[in-house]
Amino acid sequence: MMKSKTTISKFLKTKGYTFLILSLLLVIVSCGFSQSTKQFEFRDENLSFNKRAESLISQMTLREKISQMRFDAPAITRLGVPEYNWWNECLHGVARAGEATVFPQAIGMGATWNPSLILEMGNAVSDEARAKHHKFVDEGKRGIGQGLTFWTPNINIFRDPRWGRGQETYGEDPFLTSRIGVNYINGLQGDDDKYLKVVATAKHFAVHSGPEKSRHQDNYHTTDKDLYETYLPAFEAAVTEANVYSIMCAYNRYSDVPCCGSNLLLSKILREDWGFGGYVVSDCWAINDFWQPDNHGVVETPEEAGAMAVNNGTDLNCGNVFDPSLEDAVLKELIDEAKIDLALIRLFTARFKLGMFDAPEHVKWAKIPYDVVASDKHYALSERVSKESMVLLKNDDNILPLSKDLKSIAVIGPNADLVQSLLGNYHGTPRNFITPLKGIKEKLPNAKINYALGSDIASGWPTLKPIPSKVLRTAKSAGLKGEYFSETNFKGNPVFTQVDSIISFIWTPKRPIKDLKSDNFSVRWTGELVPEEDGIYRIGLKSSSYGKLYVNDSLYFEYHADYEPLTKYFDTSLEKGTSYKIKIEYENTLSDPQAHLLWAKLNEDLLPPAIEAAKQSDVVVLCLGLSPEIEGEEMPVKLDGFDKGDRTQLTLPAVQIELMKKIKALGKPTVLVLMNGSALAINWAADNIPAILEAWYPGEFGGKAIADVLFGDYNPSGRLPVTFYKSVNDLPDFKNYNMENRTYKYFKEEPLFAFGHGLSYTDFEYTDLIIKQEVKLNDSISISVKIKNTGKVAGDEVVQIYLTHKNRLYQPIRSLVGFQRVHLKPKETRSFDYRIGPKQYAFINQNGEEVLEPGEVEISVGGKQPSTSYKNGSVTNVLSTQVILIN
Repeated sequence: MMKSKTTISKFLKTKGYTFLILSLLLVIVSCGFSQSTKQFEFRDENLSFNKRAESLISQMTLREKISQMRFDAPAITRLGVPEYNWWNECLHGVARAGEATVFPQAIGMGATWNPSLILEMGNAVSDEARAKHHKFVDEGKRGIGQGLTFWTPNINIFRDPRWGRGQETYGEDPFLTSRIGVNYINGLQGDDDKYLKVVATAKHFAVHSGPEKSRHQDNYHTTDKDLYETYLPAFEAAVTEANVYSIMCAYNRYSDVPCCGSNLLLSKILREDWGFGGYVVSDCWAINDFWQPDNHGVVETPEEAGAMAVNNGTDLNCGNVFDPSLEDAVLKELIDEAKIDLALIRLFTARFKLGMFDAPEHVKWAKIPYDVVASDKHYALSERVSKESMVLLKNDDNILPLSKDLKSIAVIGPNADLVQSLLGNYHGTPRNFITPLKGIKEKLPNAKINYALGSDIASGWPTLKPIPSKVLRTAKSAGLKGEYFSETNFKGNPVFTQVDSIISFIWTPKRPIKDLKSDNFSVRWTGELVPEEDGIYRIGLKSSSYGKLYVNDSLYFEYHADYEPLTKYFDTSLEKGTSYKIKIEYENTLSDPQAHLLWAKLNEDLLPPAIEAAKQSDVVVLCLGLSPEIEGEEMPVKLDGFDKGDRTQLTLPAVQIELMKKIKALGKPTVLVLMNGSALAINWAADNIPAILEAWYPGEFGGKAIADVLFGDYNPSGRLPVTFYKSVNDLPDFKNYNMENRTYKYFKEEPLFAFGHGLSYTDFEYTDLIIKQEVKLNDSISISVKIKNTGKVAGDEVVQIYLTHKNRLYQPIRSLVGFQRVHLKPKETRSFDYRIGPKQYAFINQNGEEVLEPGEVEISVGGKQPSTSYKNGSVTNVLSTQVILIN
């Protein structure tokens, strides 16, 4: 026995090693041959996308599969699968990926009431998306914001004006939201029979519209009627009409179950009822909420959370719960690997449908040249969308349009020259920043323009501006010394050193370092700050990626901006003439590099300069409103009237109201321009300011569009996509998701400005309404009416059709069932024809069922809702008639 063992041992030490090595080589060669065969199969462009996805996934290990279910999916080199980051945004233009055309914020898109225009806008945005993506890939860049899967549009219903993210939606009405949303999705995804242009993602599914600060804990309940009448129609249209390829599930729970783990929402409604065939992505880190006890806490471990999400239909995780937790979940038999395979098939089918594994010459979208980005054509379109979004709320005595012969004009207010209020949130980086001040200066080059800030946006929120070079010093000159490094972490020696007079940089489309091959670089600025006045100052650093700010060698703050530029600040007392050492360390890893050293002196009296500017002027334009810096997504902001991105009051901030009253008391002709993302209770202004223009967050050409409207080069034609209420006291509790007394459909009181409201510089008259008095169920209701422009200037009218079910309980006061923009020359008359389909005139019962029954309905056709009147401005009438629905 001992001899035998010794013999075997000697064999293994000699020829046995050779045999073993040869055997291993044979296995490797065999695997390699098999592997290449399979790789060829999933790269075969003649196979279906689904078959190719199945073939690819069959070659993956469980570990590899799970790695592809996170938003930042790593490369699988052995299979030839490149890394891919699924996270991208294009809410109103390609966002956070460097230079792009910035269109008006989504709420402004809704205010156009022009779906065909938004289709055109979607085509332009996806052109830029494709061009940018292929340029990134050519440069070896596959990071966040550089892919073709966009988490847009936000088609939640803006049911409550307190919601800070309502600016991202198309308004409060499901039908208007559906029409705008379907067209934007169609523009984004393209019209090719084989390849998607980009993937659009309808979000946030479902029953999601604030509050922001408790979205990770909240559990919302609705009636079945409200669910199917209000919260689901836009999503259903996105799936069944636009074939949207991705859905993002929401943070909150619905009926006790987290939306990203809801069998009702993701399996029953989305896939079974509507036939959705794409993939579902979680909102970012939403699945963590499943197990975190301070949030939803419905399970105890990350493994259970991941399994719950995937088992119920979530395929992709914006977060890190799936990886590695799903591997443990499989081992613990919380989930079957077949469920993971199903999710992977959906995800890779999307990548195949985008042409990511095919020859670029075979994908027509890959041929879009880069010069479409920020092109003149897209600029003209952005400006047009901005103009069409402008809503003239009030125009007493036709004070507007203003004369271009004015000798002097005061432009006053915190939004008069604030760049951020052009952009809204989720925006790209434009080349143009045409503020109202700049737009008016360009419109009246020979007039004296008297500008003053007048007030901050809100008390405690000063307007930060770049720190001027006159108070920044290096050893020999004004400014700060900048050392520029071609890598992060300030590795090696600087590529070059220069004195920068101010620190306010946006490095798009070019980087600060010539021929830089990646997005990775770093800059260190050093010098001194020597203020010219004593006072308390707010000092801030706004930058992308990673930043640190030191004062007198002490680190005041550092932060990491994961995806978009972030502003961090501190308040401090500074003494005149005292030197304070400043050091900024900035490291960039993203495709939208920028850095800004900002400040503002606190507690300044901004009123006197504004009053003086008004006194010296013939007319005053007050630019007031809100800012995306204080209303938006889950913010740290806590101010009077604002709470973590939401609002607690609907009024303008008190400092702006004071400014408005002081200016009005001077007796000067005054026009109010509002820039904001949500409805405002501007009661005093509605009673005292003769002209009010709602401009929203109007995009990079917003100031030009505002000036064109104010001075009559464009006739305003936007309509409100939301109700303007008189007080927050008119509203139910913010967390109450039942629709009673919400939106124009159920609000029983008189609004300040009604949904659908908008004036013009001309008048429109409706005549000759023709509708059959009896219509059989399931037949369309045909409408014909004549519209005449009775005024002296051309303009767009928005024809609005509302339907009311008579003698039925629990139904809306009225519902929008049709609309159309119509352009009319002076004195021109046009016939307008429309058909209301059965789905539009059906009603939703208490069980959430769509019902078609005999009965009486009232149909109203006009330029506004029936039973609403306006004090002054353009005139438009509404015609109404009764229709009997019969079997």
